[in-house]
Amino acid sequence: MWSPSWDRRACSLCDKYGILLIFDEVITGFGRVGAAFAAERYGVIPDIITFAKGVTNGAVPMGGMIVKNEIHDAFMGDAPAYQIEFFHGHTYSGHPLACAAGLATLDLYRDEDLFARGRKMESVLEEAVHTLKNAPRIIDIRNAGMAAGIDIEPDPSAPGRRGYDAMRIAFADENLVIRISGDTIALAPALIATESDIARMVDGVRATLARLG
Repeated sequence: MWSPSWDRRACSLCDKYGILLIFDEVITGFGRVGAAFAAERYGVIPDIITFAKGVTNGAVPMGGMIVKNEIHDAFMGDAPAYQIEFFHGHTYSGHPLACAAGLATLDLYRDEDLFARGRKMESVLEEAVHTLKNAPRIIDIRNAGMAAGIDIEPDPSAPGRRGYDAMRIAFADENLVIRISGDTIALAPALIATESDIARMVDGVRATLARLG
């Protein structure tokens, strides 16, 4: 799902031309690709990383940013006391419930070594999802860590319809919640998912594809 060589090339070009490289790791962060962040796994150092979701396990809404020192200092370095850094505010910034959920989640990631488990289970998910290669309407399958993308042949007269139908059929007939992006099914098993959980998920997707018009 991620191209390390492309990432490194993009990083090099951004450095050359003075462009900030921003990684949106709202989905890929916190173990999803078998490391704390995809940037770490693929050896790229972006200027900014955005994150959310996994930082609290989705229990409470929370998001944040990680930035290089020079970006931090540009906003917060030498401003006089009467200029409060980069002045901004949001109603729920630093909400204590979200912060408590985030700290508890980070403790569990560490104590149960879940980032490493995401990397360990990569081969299990890979083997399972690629058994779908001969299923109806499949164009492409790719995976990294505990994430997989399955491209469905679109309906030329209604792009995105088959993806939506897949989501609806999976929920109604297979008791399975899947995420879609256009005509792509995105699977993201929990980091604690077992081999049988993954097999059940893939079997549900296979049955769903068989029902697509």
